[in-house]
Amino acid sequence: MGRTVAVIGGGYGGSAVAKALDSDADIVLIDPRDAFVNSAASLRALARPDWAPNLFFSFDTLLTRGTVIRDRAVSADPVGVTLTSGRRVEADYLVLASGSSYPYPAKPNAGSTATGEALDDLRQTHKELIDAERVLIVGAGPVGLELAGEIKEVWPHKHVIIVDPAERLLPGFQPEVRQDLHRQLDELDIQLRLGTGLAAPPTTEPGQAGTFTVTTTGRDEITADIWFRAYGVRVNSDYLADGRLTPRTPQGQVPVTETLNVHGHDHVYAIGDITDVAEAKMAGYAMRHAEVVARNIISQLRGEQPTAVYRPLPYPMILLPLGRRGGVGQLPTPDGPAAVPATTVAEYKGADLFTGRFAKQFGIA
Repeated sequence: MGRTVAVIGGGYGGSAVAKALDSDADIVLIDPRDAFVNSAASLRALARPDWAPNLFFSFDTLLTRGTVIRDRAVSADPVGVTLTSGRRVEADYLVLASGSSYPYPAKPNAGSTATGEALDDLRQTHKELIDAERVLIVGAGPVGLELAGEIKEVWPHKHVIIVDPAERLLPGFQPEVRQDLHRQLDELDIQLRLGTGLAAPPTTEPGQAGTFTVTTTGRDEITADIWFRAYGVRVNSDYLADGRLTPRTPQGQVPVTETLNVHGHDHVYAIGDITDVAEAKMAGYAMRHAEVVARNIISQLRGEQPTAVYRPLPYPMILLPLGRRGGVGQLPTPDGPAAVPATTVAEYKGADLFTGRFAKQFGIA
């Protein structure tokens, strides 16, 4: 076996596994963008454009030995990857780390592969948001809640309302986490309409200012000046559609073993949102997958059996900031899941949204 590892996707998991293997293998990292996007910071960047440069870390400083190819995978097979340009990358090991797409502004617009374009988008949407007094957020998951918190921190007077057909916030989490969340949302005067959807979408595009009125499925009317979509994750796995490497689940995910191998392939791995691991799709989990896969590939390069396994937690965990100082969290402890206070959420995530961690990873701390 040779030592070439092709990593498809430079997101949280892909950039971490590429960095971890850089000194042991010949890394080829494939991503259409010119920079890693710390999408955890994108909602704050929308509310505070001066913060936006913290979102992007150039791939130029990630690897000391490896190569970064700015292109998109169109097909993968057990021995390599074919790219949009027609270029072929032969590889001894393959890591599928292509992640998922999510509506803007939680992730940059799909077409924004250059940092400059993505920054322009955020600045433009910020301008649209400045004069909008009434903000509608459709989706009360972590993204919608976090967006509401960032908006309220910059503009406490804005009227923010969140609509979601779900009956409860953060289902599956400890009752005290949910109670604390409701208390903080009340303090911020963020209104919730749970158990109801919209009868029809607003007449304006998301992120564009323009007053509109919508009717909920419960027949209430909501008038707002701008709205944002905070639902609709989509796994990026179109390059596997030809079936040359692996079948996909109906959600577009890839079946993996406990060593995070793609079923039937001992030299092909998958990490992050593309895996069918039974857990929420979060950056923290993708980075843990990367550690397991890096250990297994290093073992194989040494001629040993890969033994590192990934076991998802039996319960969910979260760090959900509401601005720089607020938020709720649930973290693992030896005795099971535990609610953590806003001060802990701020310390681990809310204060800098992992900027320091990625500055270190990309060698620019």
